[in-house]
Amino acid sequence: MERIDTGVRRIVAPNPSPMTGRGTNTYVLGSGRVAVIDPGPEDAGHLAAIAEGLDPGERIVAILVTHAHLDHSEGAPALSRQTGAPVWAFGDADAGRPAAMSAFQGRLPEGEGTDRAFRPDRLLADGEELGMGDWRVRALHTPGHFGNHLSFGFGDLVFSGDVVMGWSTTLIAPPEGDLNDYFRSLARLRGTGARRLLPGHGAPVEAPTLRIDELDAHRRLRSAQILGALAGGPKDIPTLRAMLYPDLAAPLHPAAERNILAHLIALHAAGEVLGAAGANGPFALPSGA
Repeated sequence: MERIDTGVRRIVAPNPSPMTGRGTNTYVLGSGRVAVIDPGPEDAGHLAAIAEGLDPGERIVAILVTHAHLDHSEGAPALSRQTGAPVWAFGDADAGRPAAMSAFQGRLPEGEGTDRAFRPDRLLADGEELGMGDWRVRALHTPGHFGNHLSFGFGDLVFSGDVVMGWSTTLIAPPEGDLNDYFRSLARLRGTGARRLLPGHGAPVEAPTLRIDELDAHRRLRSAQILGALAGGPKDIPTLRAMLYPDLAAPLHPAAERNILAHLIALHAAGEVLGAAGANGPFALPSGA
């Protein structure tokens, strides 16, 4: 357990991977009666380390979950049973999913990381505040990576979950992810004026506005690259992935193809691309484009 800001401690779960970096960041807020953000996977050693890292006499009174991916939410029920603390979140794995993505239910396989068993004890609405003892957070609904994604404002800090990270871009994988929601969530986080962002994976983001602008520009460039690739004729998603990610390791191909699909769905909705959105394609530019 390490202190990384005023009133904030962090312990990293032992689940490193190309998608999680060093592992999931579990945060502890306040002192005495504390809150835990994102208990991480259901790992007995990690959950024990959270409890052992508390100061003498402290107890966990609230468990906050940013979103229903297993690497963030799976450990919440076990930690709740151990401590008696309720689990707070925006909702289950379907909560907050936009209608555009709900239309793909059953047509697209969900990502392997979706926590279908996740059921929070209590719901947090967008803008709702929750506090006990010396900590208070404000829930910010920030979908895009996942429909039920919450970020948490804490003074001049924001816990940004998987929406903004410093070490990596965010996976946007339909039907859980939606690119247009993601752009709106970036704007929402930019508007907070946060001094630092504390992400779900990796180190704190020390220059939030700069990083948010980088991520926004990256996504808009990716859409432009897809349109450029389609200017040469119709293509399916694997072909686009090979063009846009030529050096990507094979195990990451499925994630890259889901990201491309997110862009294609948004472009299709805007009338800039033709094709069977939600399938491999082929996709093409409208006649005369």
